[in-house]
Amino acid sequence: MNKVRGEARQFAAEFLPLVAAVKRVEVLLCPPFTCLDVMQSALAESGVALGAQNLYWEAQGAFTGEISAKMLVDCGCQYVIIGHSERRHILGENNFMIRKKLAMALENGLKPILCVGETLQERENQLAMQVVEEQLKEALNGLKFSAEQLVIAYEPVWAIGTGINASCNDAQQMCRLVRRVLEAMLDKETADGVRILYGGSVNADNIAMFLVQPDIDGALVGGASLEAASFAAIVGVGENVK
Repeated sequence: MNKVRGEARQFAAEFLPLVAAVKRVEVLLCPPFTCLDVMQSALAESGVALGAQNLYWEAQGAFTGEISAKMLVDCGCQYVIIGHSERRHILGENNFMIRKKLAMALENGLKPILCVGETLQERENQLAMQVVEEQLKEALNGLKFSAEQLVIAYEPVWAIGTGINASCNDAQQMCRLVRRVLEAMLDKETADGVRILYGGSVNADNIAMFLVQPDIDGALVGGASLEAASFAAIVGVGENVK
C-alpha cells in the first residue's frame, strides 16, 4: 500500500531507463490497484511485465471492495500475487481461499505467484517444512497448470520487512522442498520448470548469494522495490548472476 498515481508515474520514469538494457531476466512490477492503469501505460513496450497484488475468487457480483481476474486482465496484468504472508496473517486468508483464487487466476490466463512461508514460531518449533508443504498441497490440490503458468515465492514470514534474512542455505533448502513437493504432486518436468522465488528483505547487497542457489530462480522484492535505483540495482545483479 505504497504510492499514489503521480508517484507511480514518477517511479516508472526513473526505473525504466535503468533497466532498459536488461535481457536475461524478467522484471515484474505489482503496484496497488489504483495505479494499474498508470503503470500499464508507462510500461507499454518496455519489456517490464505488470501484475496485481491480489484478486477475488468470483468472476463478478455483489462483492463490494473486491476485484476480479477479468478486471486485472483488462488493466493489462499478466501476473497476480496470491497468498502473500500479509494477506494470510493480517487479513486471515487460508489455504482454501487461496486455492479458489489460484483457480480463478488460471482460468483467466493470469500467472499466479503463490506465496508460501512459515512464521518464526513455526520455524523454532521445527514445523517450517510441514507448514510449507501443507500450504502447497492445499493450495494446488486438483488444479491444472503448466510450468509456465505458475510461480512460487518462498517468503519466510520472520524475514519480511525486518532486515533479517534467511541464510542462503535455509532458503535453498526450503526452495528445494517446494520443488520436491511439486514433483510429487505433478511430475519432474513441471517441477523443474516452475520458477521459485525467494522473498525476505532482499537487496542489492545480498541478492546474489540467493540467486546462485540451484533451486532459487529469482526474487520477490519488498521494501527495496519502492525506490527506482535500489530495485534497478537488484535487477542488475540478477542480470549478471542468472
